Amino acid sequence: MLGDQELEPVMVLQLIDDIQRSGLGHHFAKEIESALSRMLCNLDALKSDLHATSLGFRLLRQMGFLVSQDVFKQFKDGNGNFRPSLCNDIKGMISLYEASYLAYEGEHLLGEAKDFTLEHLIKLRLDNEDKLISEYVHYILELPLRYRLPRLEARHYIETHPNWEDTKNIPAWLELAKIDFNMTQLTYQEDLHEMSRWWKDLGLSDNLSFARDRLIECFYWGIGTYPSSKLEHSFCRKSSTKLCKFVTILDDIYDVYGHMHELEHFTNVVERWDINAIDDLPDYMRLTFLALYNYVNETGYEILKQKGHNCIPSLKKAWKDMCKAFLVEVKWCHNSQIPTFEDYINNGWVSVSGSVILTHAYFMVSLDITPEALDCLNNNHDILRLPSIVFRLSNDLATFEAETERGETTNALSCYVKQTGVSLEDARKHMRKLIHKCWKKLNKIQVKNETPFSIDFIENAMNLARTSQWAYQYGDAHGSPELIKKQILSMLVDPL
Repeated sequence: MLGDQELEPVMVLQLIDDIQRSGLGHHFAKEIESALSRMLCNLDALKSDLHATSLGFRLLRQMGFLVSQDVFKQFKDGNGNFRPSLCNDIKGMISLYEASYLAYEGEHLLGEAKDFTLEHLIKLRLDNEDKLISEYVHYILELPLRYRLPRLEARHYIETHPNWEDTKNIPAWLELAKIDFNMTQLTYQEDLHEMSRWWKDLGLSDNLSFARDRLIECFYWGIGTYPSSKLEHSFCRKSSTKLCKFVTILDDIYDVYGHMHELEHFTNVVERWDINAIDDLPDYMRLTFLALYNYVNETGYEILKQKGHNCIPSLKKAWKDMCKAFLVEVKWCHNSQIPTFEDYINNGWVSVSGSVILTHAYFMVSLDITPEALDCLNNNHDILRLPSIVFRLSNDLATFEAETERGETTNALSCYVKQTGVSLEDARKHMRKLIHKCWKKLNKIQVKNETPFSIDFIENAMNLARTSQWAYQYGDAHGSPELIKKQILSMLVDPL
């Protein structure tokens, strides 16, 4: 159907959107790319239709096609403002709002589109008598589509789609999406069962009673970053779950349990990556390092077996950098020191573990491992740094109050407030602006892709940013998993 030359362009776009948002996109990737390639040559067919133009723009940019923001100039009046009459087109306004989040830095027209639609949609949410429209507007204002977690969006889209269609016929894609969602959920359950057995057999929980036992929460980071049911994503999810378990343990060692002299010695051992240097460590640190050492070697073996590349040096570097960043934060806290905001972020994007997650991800998802890409990884390319900054700022926005109550003074908010003298609320607004700025840079990387990285890896990097925004949207879901219990059940337990 996507190849039907007689189908109206807007119908093709809507079908592509339905397929992608319901979680079926990876099954029809070639057909979607071909249809959008044709659409790029026929954008004039969408003129004067705000919904069609906005939808086409968003879908094209999502897939990495170069399309100019100038397609929206036609909706402005003689004074350079968006025409007030557009506010009567609710579907078009929603589509324009979602499209505005695909902006690059410096694209002021899309910034104006975002402000224009946001102001109207806030009023619409409050004043509209149609409950269905009000609920949907509330949903998109909480988190735009660009930032949403793919699997949660798929479930929401499948469940709510019939409410918008005045038809007795269920479209074929919707039936297929339900089947695919349930089959993928079964794959998740199998993966989680295997991870539960791995964690039990590892035996660390019996010896590290101080550490948070957050297996399911670690697993959802894997789902968020690698959402599809493809076999290679199953391997990635399981490896990511193990990785996140070690990050959580290390975080608890550095933040809660370890003494300063122990932490300095442990960090030195990690830097040396020498199994013979663990004898002077306390038992809990010896066990932790040995388990981590084995995990890195196990991962390196799998990558070498599958792709013929020894990735262990790169993996070791990522873990070393993170532990050194952990120690810097411990020293700040120990000395009651609040660093500059710049110093905090330069350390914090590493300590939040995003670079560890994405370094592992590169080797797991990349078909062609190149010297150019390895050089970018070793030099902290923006594809590592930007999602990690989103991760760090989302974390700090959610955990500030709890950390302050515990006497922890080093946080993005506290550093920014001290440095600038602004109010806490203004600091929060600034953090959200920085998150949005990171996304604009990621948008440009995805579309122009002047990097040595594959589109799949770039998508994984953006999925990490999405997962962090979801996990910390209403608080610290990793520390207090009850905050997202319903959503976890919808992904892992409850079928459609």
